[in-house]
Amino acid sequence: MTDRTMDEAERQSLIAALHAASDAARVETLAHFRTEGLAADTKETERFDPVTVADRAAERAMTEVLARMRPHDAILGEEYGATPGTSGLTWVLDPIDGTRGYLSGTPTWGVLVGVSDAVGPILGAIDQPYIGERFVGGLGLSEMTGPHGPRALRCRKARPLAEAIVFTTFPEVGTEADAAAFRRVASRARLTRYGMDCYAYALIASGQIDLVIEAGLQPYDVQAPIAVVTAAGGVVTDWQGGVAHHGGRIVAAANAEIHAEALALLNG
Repeated sequence: MTDRTMDEAERQSLIAALHAASDAARVETLAHFRTEGLAADTKETERFDPVTVADRAAERAMTEVLARMRPHDAILGEEYGATPGTSGLTWVLDPIDGTRGYLSGTPTWGVLVGVSDAVGPILGAIDQPYIGERFVGGLGLSEMTGPHGPRALRCRKARPLAEAIVFTTFPEVGTEADAAAFRRVASRARLTRYGMDCYAYALIASGQIDLVIEAGLQPYDVQAPIAVVTAAGGVVTDWQGGVAHHGGRIVAAANAEIHAEALALLNG
């Protein structure tokens, strides 16, 4: 099922469920954000990969909403894994993308809610509860709401990499070879910034920056951002120019021209 074959009732049902799930996660994430004594467990022993009570509560709240509103759809969540469905659609959830930022009190983490079919993402939301911004793309939508009210999303027009702003979540991008490839791009850009998690993809969709380059991502990290960025006119692929919704090494670009320039440098 895709937006080319979907009837209007189904489209509206998906959009309503997207907002309802995002609203439910807002409540849970804000209940714990910047509270005294907020602690985190780590999912890994080799490095700090945090998860909080808010991550778990937000995903539970979203899955409860979806079970009620879209009972035949599958769900893939970061914290609780996969729930099968029969509709051919899968909700892909990251209750807090940027838990390190959440723990630090920065307002650049987000809730990611995506819907995918067998081909890839068809609808997604990047929600920042503390700022009150929501970026939505897919099924004919490309819009945000926030403190300044609603507005359309549109990526930047083409400009040379020498004039571009590049973002990445970590200074250390994947392997040593990945990091070297990233530096080839960053060294040619006007400005490079770090540590914004999913909010960087929202900035591409809203026309503020030109590139996001990352590695080591999971499907729940990228599927909602792919829907938002592509609906705003951007391009999201892996580092070889292939599909990106399975995760891994990701390039999100404001337009095809700067995407091609970045890929050429990443691949030597």
